[in-house]
Amino acid sequence: MNAKTIMKIKPALKQFLGQFDNCFGRSSTRKYFPMYIQGQLSDLPRKSIEPIADAAGVPARNLQEFLSLFRWDHHRLRDQIQQHVARHHSSPDSVGVVDETGFVKKGSHTSCVQRQYCGTAGKKENCVVGVHLGYATENFFTLLDGDLYLPKETWDADRSRCRKVGIPDEVVFRTKIQMALEQIERAMANGIRFGWLTFDEFYGRSGPFLHTLDRRGQNYVAEIPVDTMLWTKRPDILYKNHCRDRKPGRQKRYPRLKVKNNPPVEVRNILSFSPLLRKQAWKTYHVKDGTKGPMVWQAKHLMVWRADENGLPGQPYHLVIARNSLDPSEIKYFLSNAPESTPVEILLRVAFTRWTIERAFEDSKTELGMDNFEVRRYCSIQRHLILTCLSHVFLSEFCLQHRGGKNRPDGLPGANGSGETGAVVDYWPALFAEVCLDHQQCFDRYATTKRQSSALPSSPNNPEITFCRYFSQRHNSL
Repeated sequence: MNAKTIMKIKPALKQFLGQFDNCFGRSSTRKYFPMYIQGQLSDLPRKSIEPIADAAGVPARNLQEFLSLFRWDHHRLRDQIQQHVARHHSSPDSVGVVDETGFVKKGSHTSCVQRQYCGTAGKKENCVVGVHLGYATENFFTLLDGDLYLPKETWDADRSRCRKVGIPDEVVFRTKIQMALEQIERAMANGIRFGWLTFDEFYGRSGPFLHTLDRRGQNYVAEIPVDTMLWTKRPDILYKNHCRDRKPGRQKRYPRLKVKNNPPVEVRNILSFSPLLRKQAWKTYHVKDGTKGPMVWQAKHLMVWRADENGLPGQPYHLVIARNSLDPSEIKYFLSNAPESTPVEILLRVAFTRWTIERAFEDSKTELGMDNFEVRRYCSIQRHLILTCLSHVFLSEFCLQHRGGKNRPDGLPGANGSGETGAVVDYWPALFAEVCLDHQQCFDRYATTKRQSSALPSSPNNPEITFCRYFSQRHNSL
């Protein structure tokens, strides 16, 4: 940024924060609101309460009481953040991303802390875990919501321990699946419309979670574990018992599967033994450009069926099996309930949009101090997470306005050494043929490139290919 851009930050921040003044009933409380946000946006090495208070010239006790004791409506603040995003960044191609992150903490007095798996540390650690909802469009992404996960055995079963840290009695144990569904419902109630949802295999293995999204008509692309059971051919169903087949005794339930049907199989065995997939050749796709060069994956696609709540096959699903071109042992399995006419390029683009929430976690922890909170009470941590979402929204918008344009990706040579170009995934066309009748021509435009010279072997990390594109398409650090 140049000096002119830097001078615009403070007036833009003041105007942005002004729309949330109605969340604070008293001016004595409201004055600490911009103070805390400015501390998160500052260059302090550690952005906890005490350094922020020292930089602002106020007692640290005042900011501690702002988070824990002062009366202001942080739930309304969260709703207005989502309404602001819905007004200014709505898109029919938007992608909602569900994920969780951990905050390593010592001791046993911080709300919801226990020894559990922490993705930040990559192992079991004494930590606090939060479930978060992200939002991404073509050129914008941010965090929309965040809730603390309340462990069942160590916290919910001990209500006296909960009261010591200010956890209300109405806050009870909820699974992470339930928390994610509540966040999605809350965002949609505030005007957010997700064209797609995507999430990792922890949520993809939950049948009730997928069934709920199916009933609501929400399109999703879910990463699923390797032991997910699917049918590659729709099994036959018996809907009634014929008179000639009736026998005395307990009658069977209908509808039910016929006895002579192929059983469901695990997706890893589908890749190894399915004749339909073995006949398919791996197709190369350019997913996106990263800091180390283009990400090139190879994929196979098949329509499959999964069991519903009654164990019967429902609608057909897309099964996309993708492997890394640089490391063929890295294989991902994706399941989607999108219409059958949806191209594989769209499914892969949605599936790999999960990087946006990982980037949002990284930016929030390194730039905004999301993991630097030094408070123990439940309300204080919840308010800190919401204020961090607000700071991230402001930075994302300011970065969007002042970072300049971004060129669309063109075709790149694939990773198979033939010099041919893989289909481009990292752009945002219309999602369905019913919306854009010429979407197939859009894909053909980027699908292949006729070389004027002889074909040369290529690599996904070839600097001759990615040097100029890297500087024009790299993501600016928040």
